[in-house]
Amino acid sequence: MPRLQEIHANLVDRLREARDQGWLGEVAAIETTMAAAAQKLEAMRDRAAQPSTVHLGMPDFRRDAGRTSAEPER
Repeated sequence: MPRLQEIHANLVDRLREARDQGWLGEVAAIETTMAAAAQKLEAMRDRAAQPSTVHLGMPDFRRDAGRTSAEPER
């Protein structure tokens, strides 16, 4: 996430430069990239806010723990 935040900040600088230079195609491309980066950051924040552990319960070994072969003959 920190790297994506850094990229987004860099895009803001590039957008300012593109507007100053009148590079309309570059402005459109940077705006599209910024929107995608913002969407990805939002998804990452949502994911980070979710619990990171999942309760799987306790397995029930009682059925499988018994012997399945017959007792050896004596």
